[in-house]
Amino acid sequence: MDKLVLFNNTTRNKLLNKRSGESKFGQHVQILTSISNIYEQLKNLDVTHVILGLPEDVGVFANHGNTGTAKAWEATLKILLNIQSNQFTKAKQVLILGHLDFSDELLKISKLNPSKKKDLIKARKLVEDIDEAVTNIVYQIVLAGKKPIIIGGGHNNAYGNIKGSSLALGKPINVVSLDAHSDFRPEEGRHSGNGFTYAFAEGFLGNYFIFGLHENYTSDKVFKTLDKSKSIKYNTFEDIQVRKKLKFKSELEKALKHISNNPFGIEIDCDAIENIASSAMTPSGFSVNKTRNFINYFAKHSNATYLHICEAAPTKKTVNQIGKLITYFITDFIKVNDD
Repeated sequence: MDKLVLFNNTTRNKLLNKRSGESKFGQHVQILTSISNIYEQLKNLDVTHVILGLPEDVGVFANHGNTGTAKAWEATLKILLNIQSNQFTKAKQVLILGHLDFSDELLKISKLNPSKKKDLIKARKLVEDIDEAVTNIVYQIVLAGKKPIIIGGGHNNAYGNIKGSSLALGKPINVVSLDAHSDFRPEEGRHSGNGFTYAFAEGFLGNYFIFGLHENYTSDKVFKTLDKSKSIKYNTFEDIQVRKKLKFKSELEKALKHISNNPFGIEIDCDAIENIASSAMTPSGFSVNKTRNFINYFAKHSNATYLHICEAAPTKKTVNQIGKLITYFITDFIKVNDD
């Protein structure tokens, strides 16, 4: 657990903007005071959800992407702590665990050039170290019977979420992913574009549904790979939103049918949401409200095991917008799981 930095009162007090007559979310969330026996502490705490930050963009760098996803965690905390605490937000049922410290890895990639093969190999090795840390902490949260909400970083972290959950549950876990890309690229060294490939090949990922693939950004080779497997199903953004061949609600039902027979994870890649600052920002994507519908729909199912929100890359101009966006997603997940 050497990478885990616990969220603490000092950070909370620094970020909280208290107002008289108001009760803020951050005033009521639970925190841990000791780094030892995380599993035991979580197991004995009366909380349903555990929030974890992954401030890194090593996986994005290793995939020739635009970095910046390391900033999403801090952007989220500033907003999340300051929303209202009321009967809807249920702050007391939530523990903010903290974040995994990847500053060493980020420092190392700052000295690398992704156009050099040697440097790319080094970056992909660093992603493996991140995988291990994410797997370990997600394993403990799920084993303790809590639902992790994992924020920030690239989509490479889907691998650690899947593996950690699968090991805790003792069987493969299914996944539904709202994404413009399949992230099912070849096993060529770990990066943000092949977390699902590795998880599937190693037996941690069972059924996989990719919701809203962009036809312009999925190679013929990847489509052929996806079409070969009965465990993998997908629809395209164009079929749903452009040609209107498929209905959004019917596709939600189809995806749920494919994954709900076993515990499943919900993956939200911010690259799929229109005009949101992310590592591969798109002018054409699902709306924020459609994304919230998506989370609400799947989170209501008893087999919903975790939520992962990744690839958001806030700039100075968009930092508050990204913080608000991710906060809405977090609370949408919490609200339905506690009905």
